[in-house]
Amino acid sequence: MKKLILTLFLVCLSVWVRAQNTECMLGIGGKDTETIIQVFQLNEEQVQKMEDLRAELSLQNKAYQEEIRILFDSHPQSTTEELEALATKYKALKDRVLENAREYDIRLLQLFNPRQYDRYLELCASAQRVPYQVVPRPFPKKDPE
Repeated sequence: MKKLILTLFLVCLSVWVRAQNTECMLGIGGKDTETIIQVFQLNEEQVQKMEDLRAELSLQNKAYQEEIRILFDSHPQSTTEELEALATKYKALKDRVLENAREYDIRLLQLFNPRQYDRYLELCASAQRVPYQVVPRPFPKKDPE
């Protein structure tokens, strides 16, 4: 009985720890980029670069989605072994889509100035998410007049 309770406790602890280590994604591939623009007060140059990144991400994700469609359409699914193989291949493709999204979020974060990046860190902390570590762009130096 003690082993069962200990095992159940460890499983719950493992799930809780894993939930706490969730990455703090911006989700530039999502539908509501206006929120990103407003929350981080992106300037025109940053907005344009974010739109360019979104377009690139969308093209790459379309290719991955096509691979997934082909996988489901062509992979045999009659036996347990075939389904397990399908699941393994699907997980690999899904992981590539997530890694792709992560890469583009990081590329956007690299465009942030220190204040914007600090805001990102604050939001991640309040959401109990693990932020991506990047070096934000410094503020542009103004010429003395």
